[in-house]
Amino acid sequence: MGLFRATLNSLRRGLSKTRSVLADPLSTMRGRVIDAETIEELEHLLLSSDVGVTTTDAIIQDIREAANQGELKNRDIIEVLRERLLARLQGKDRSLAIASKPPTAILVAGVNGVGKTTSVAKIGKALLDDNRSVLLAAADTFRAGAVSQLSTWASRLGIEIVKGEQGSDPAAVTFDAASAAVARNADVLLIDTAGRLHTQEPLMRQLEKIKAVTTKKIPDAPHEVLLVLDGTQGQNTLVQAKRFAQSIDVTGIFLAKLDGTARGGIVFAIEDETGIPVKLVGIGERPEDVEAFDPETFVDALIDVGQ
Repeated sequence: MGLFRATLNSLRRGLSKTRSVLADPLSTMRGRVIDAETIEELEHLLLSSDVGVTTTDAIIQDIREAANQGELKNRDIIEVLRERLLARLQGKDRSLAIASKPPTAILVAGVNGVGKTTSVAKIGKALLDDNRSVLLAAADTFRAGAVSQLSTWASRLGIEIVKGEQGSDPAAVTFDAASAAVARNADVLLIDTAGRLHTQEPLMRQLEKIKAVTTKKIPDAPHEVLLVLDGTQGQNTLVQAKRFAQSIDVTGIFLAKLDGTARGGIVFAIEDETGIPVKLVGIGERPEDVEAFDPETFVDALIDVGQ
């Protein structure tokens, strides 16, 4: 949809907590000969930054082989790492899908506590700022206060909302919202699904039901299924992503809370092991604190290029 921007300075601020783990130690390696000791040190930094064992092994093996073949003489280790990190993020469609005929239905999933409802509000604001008409579906009916939280956001942002009582059937709320979106000719239906743990089978099946009723009212819907993950949860986000992908066709990741204690390397682990592209990142508490995930901007911010 072309709704979001990606800026180096804001991402750099968002990833400031990662700097002490990766960027600062990495900066001390600038200009060093790329030998076995340097590569081993780099391996430790990547693992400490939540890049994950699988991805780290692949990157380190590549660099080690290149060094052994003499390809890295007079090369800077930071630039070598930048090339490898960028290569792992290329070739994925990171745009948000749009329906050939409105409304576009975007389903947002995630476990309780990851910032899902706030992320829905951020997406809604970005859509409004792009002059799209938006309808919210408050289908997170199981979590105490979730409907009122989204209602507060809707009122603050001036977005219409369809909601039910706490504890009501999330799929029924979704069906009503889908019907309203069609009747009102809304550009986008944004569905905040019932919060759940990825280990709770009945709730995961409810998510499948929500998806099914959306399809009944809107052809080919949902057009986008975004999974919100908490960037501060490290490798646990990878477990969540794998489990959700087994139940629904997740089309993109919204990585929230990168302004917290997140170690941004988890992006590489998620994409390498699930194939699901990170499409959006949350970098603050304000409704406008959401950005498109741009690989080059992200990598430069992560390793603090140009500091």
